[in-house]
Amino acid sequence: MMPVGDDNSQRKTFPYVTYSLIALNVIMFFIELSGGEAFIMDWAFIPSRFLSNPAGEFSTIFSSMFMHAGWAHLFGNMLYLWIFGDNVEDRLGKVKYILFYLFCGIVATFAQMIFNPGSNIPNVGASGAIAGVLGSYIVLFPNTKVNVIVGRGMTQMSALIVIGFWFVLQFLSSFSTLASTEDTGGVAYFAHIGGFLAGLGVTYLIKGTEKV
Repeated sequence: MMPVGDDNSQRKTFPYVTYSLIALNVIMFFIELSGGEAFIMDWAFIPSRFLSNPAGEFSTIFSSMFMHAGWAHLFGNMLYLWIFGDNVEDRLGKVKYILFYLFCGIVATFAQMIFNPGSNIPNVGASGAIAGVLGSYIVLFPNTKVNVIVGRGMTQMSALIVIGFWFVLQFLSSFSTLASTEDTGGVAYFAHIGGFLAGLGVTYLIKGTEKV
């Protein structure tokens, strides 16, 4: 089940921030390709290295959010950001959306670190921050129709079902990570879960204090 678009009829502003984030991720990926493994090791977030030198590794919390492990990783993340980010940006406002995005990314990074603090594997990707966007979207637009590809056809489902299914999948998949005793690369499920819950919680708090 792959989402490919949503209903933007209620959007009132042009999503400059979302499109800028997409552009920044793409540019960073090309820099990453040209810099090779040395660039990745310098700018990715590595839990064990961060814990041994938090001040020296502080910048990697942010740089790692704009790096990706490959073309498929980049495409999948940017597709989700393109579909869901514009409406969240529209409702939260430009500045608040930027701060929200970065906050969710930070929470996601530390959520992954908490469950695997001794890892020497570079953590990269915008997935955690984008998971926060999904958490916000499900609060703000639970009944909005999302176009999804199922099998060979396309249909519409509510955001609650599409994003809810995505979260359940992340949650169930995280158990395989807990069961593993090897320090190997893979999907950072706890970053996804942490980012999503951060986005969900922050949006609920915003809704409780002001009309968004």
